[in-house]
Amino acid sequence: MTNNRLPVIVRPMALDDVEQVLRLDRMSFPTPWSARTYHHEIANNDRATMLVVEEPDAEGNPGSGWLERLFGGSREPRQPVSASSIIAYAGMWQIAEEAHISTIAVHPDWRGNKLGELLVWTLIWVAIKQNAELVTLEVRISNEVAINLYRKYGFVVSGRRRGYYRDNNEDAHIMALTPLDVAYRARLARYGRALADILLVATHGLPSPTTGANRRQQAD
Repeated sequence: MTNNRLPVIVRPMALDDVEQVLRLDRMSFPTPWSARTYHHEIANNDRATMLVVEEPDAEGNPGSGWLERLFGGSREPRQPVSASSIIAYAGMWQIAEEAHISTIAVHPDWRGNKLGELLVWTLIWVAIKQNAELVTLEVRISNEVAINLYRKYGFVVSGRRRGYYRDNNEDAHIMALTPLDVAYRARLARYGRALADILLVATHGLPSPTTGANRRQQAD
């Protein structure tokens, strides 16, 4: 591994994060969730997994400015975003054997750095740990970047929701991933190793590309 890996923290979303997450939500979606919705998902919905990606400070703790100090401002567009340290977030619900990715967003200044893929990877591992047999999501039919990412991870289009997005009545693809069997877990571990070559990920109570990959290698 080299020191050029992008350092980030992935951890569960907390109530104190809601203000920052709301700002990012409004940047990302024409119909953002409310603060009340986020509070419910974090504090009251035991079927929800809510995650954030943070830029760490120089000691590896949450905080902004670490990348600028490390790289001397030379890694555009990987620059700190104002005073906010949360640069991406995601959510998932799990009911019985189905896990449903409910939301995922990356700050515009940080797109193209594999953070969305890191969140997809982490959510799938969490779903596997929670004994899910199926992962589903909706995605705009025009969002080719997201669709290609989901296809990479094995999702296939299984249906269509007409007029699903209220802002412009755009249809949504329903995409599904199954089975989450031994062969798929080995595939996911390979993707984790590839992410670990690019991202230096610290986690808090979650699988990481490095630990997930190592566990899979030991099991193979």
